[in-house]
Amino acid sequence: MSVPQNVLRGILLMLCAVLLFASMDATAKWLAAKYPVPMLVWARYVVHCLLMLIFLLPSHGRGLWRTTKPAMQIARALMLLGITAFTMFAFRLLPLTVATAIAFLAPLLVGLLAGPVLGEKVGRIQFVALFVGLAGVVLIARPGGDVSLAGVFLAGMGALCYTVYQLMTRMLAPYESSVTMLFFTALVGSLVMTALLPWIWTEIRPDAFDAFLIGMLGVLGGSGHYLLIRAFRVTPAATLAPFIYAQMVWAGLLDLVVFQHVPDGPTWTGIALIVAAGLSVVVRERLNARSAPNLPADRSY
Repeated sequence: MSVPQNVLRGILLMLCAVLLFASMDATAKWLAAKYPVPMLVWARYVVHCLLMLIFLLPSHGRGLWRTTKPAMQIARALMLLGITAFTMFAFRLLPLTVATAIAFLAPLLVGLLAGPVLGEKVGRIQFVALFVGLAGVVLIARPGGDVSLAGVFLAGMGALCYTVYQLMTRMLAPYESSVTMLFFTALVGSLVMTALLPWIWTEIRPDAFDAFLIGMLGVLGGSGHYLLIRAFRVTPAATLAPFIYAQMVWAGLLDLVVFQHVPDGPTWTGIALIVAAGLSVVVRERLNARSAPNLPADRSY
């Protein structure tokens, strides 16, 4: 049976999106070894915000920032800012593959908290999957291992911010357009980090190549989110969800090629447990989605 063209297009867009996210993470890890993380976070959001203003303001006008829930938009944007900051600090201490794997605890926590927060039904599989995922983290951060516990803590804090961010995204999605949600993350991040600029800027002057890479943080992040939105426009979320884990493949390849790092056996086992736990939840949600009515698509793009 042939796969519908729109499904193939959505999968391709998803694979490209997570490749851009993995590339942004690899670039951030490379730069974080040389430059203060707050400077990198500032550049990531300012460039992203400028790109949205240049390319989307002419067509969307005030609709770019028009919202009925400004407080929740700002809170959600602050969560994404937390994800970025915690993860970039973690990159200083952790291999790219390990930090990415820990971030994938977020879908497990979202599945567990969707019950009390969103009123969704939470089955036994969510509890089991979270336990398996946490066991994977313990295996990665085992005593005597070569992984930094401080790095695991920072990556875990990023995963917690990501969990709240995802829950708030689900709460806002029925009422707000995706382009507005995306713009608020860029705008709030830019404003917060610009306000902190006098305290975080240093006398370090990047050379031309490093300046290009710093600017690419915003380009890669903004482009990845754009492709992600486009993917969900043409293909059901339940179909695309498993392909999000392709980011682990991209991260592993970049970790090997750029940083020449290969995790040891127990670390690979821990990563595999986290990915397997996440995929088990994805499969369950996909099966449930088959019997659920389709929601109207957001046509903001």
